[in-house]
Amino acid sequence: QVQLVESGGGLVQAGGSLRLSCAASGQSFSNYFMGWSRQAPGKEREFVASINWAGDWTYYSDSVEGRFTVSRDNAKRTLYLEMSSLEPEDTAVYYCGISPHATITLTGFTHWGQGTQVTVSS
Repeated sequence: QVQLVESGGGLVQAGGSLRLSCAASGQSFSNYFMGWSRQAPGKEREFVASINWAGDWTYYSDSVEGRFTVSRDNAKRTLYLEMSSLEPEDTAVYYCGISPHATITLTGFTHWGQGTQVTVSS
């Protein structure tokens, strides 16, 4: 059983930065591909970013490319999402997930955490 717990969310002004973390437990972490999704009020959940087990391959949605950076520390069993140049449109609940293979879509993930709220004020 894999448990994922997101943290680091909060309120930030537009143009600011924030780092989200996702702690994994209960199962081997290093063998999983991982990623982030988000869901804004009134919108469907969307893919944000993904990363392979070694951390040397990443993929981003067009909406966050160049502003967000996904990384992982397998020794700490933690996934990160560094967010910069935040916009009000980035306001959403952010979820971390795991996948048995590389994926750039929501359907590729097999498990998600409970999410952490990110609110960007204008």
